[in-house]
Amino acid sequence: MDPLRPEPTGAPSTKGAPVAHDLSELLNLSARGDQAAFSLLYDAMATRVYGLAVRVVRDPAQAEEVTQEAFLEIWRKASRYDVERGSATAWMLTIVHRKAVDRVRSAEAATRRDTTYHSQNQAVDHDSTADAAHASLEARRVRTALHSLTAVQREALELAYFGGYTHTEVATMLDLPVGTAKTRIRDGLIRLRDTMGVGA
Repeated sequence: MDPLRPEPTGAPSTKGAPVAHDLSELLNLSARGDQAAFSLLYDAMATRVYGLAVRVVRDPAQAEEVTQEAFLEIWRKASRYDVERGSATAWMLTIVHRKAVDRVRSAEAATRRDTTYHSQNQAVDHDSTADAAHASLEARRVRTALHSLTAVQREALELAYFGGYTHTEVATMLDLPVGTAKTRIRDGLIRLRDTMGVGA
């Protein structure tokens, strides 16, 4: 029996979903092959997972596929979840975000392949090339700087700036007071700025 639910039509339904569950415990049970626990996990997280996916890929059909791929990976990798490194919600949404970004990048790569012939026959603008190289270096610096943050700071920043969630939404996902979530995001930004050597 496949532990995953049938693919949803549009946003996953929350009808009959449990009001509250210990997601960490459900993940641990899922890691041991408990399909009933995984079913509860799906019910509890499906709407959030789909919501993040559609926000990133901006296409409902693509978001449905990302949702299924993400839950499949959550099922397969549930044993890797470590409660000491962050909340179960953040761990799952990180998987979803990565899957969604991969889908966007794949689509962009296909578009680039379709236009390769034309671009190869055009002169390369020096300034554009320099700008692209600079942007690549900046992205690398940001990724390196993110690793200097504490786990809780990185978790909050990734949800707020990569996931696109508000401070209130981040607080809800991480089961924190809004003030605490804001503090983690602010402290993370300050540390990120200092690590990258950016002036205030």
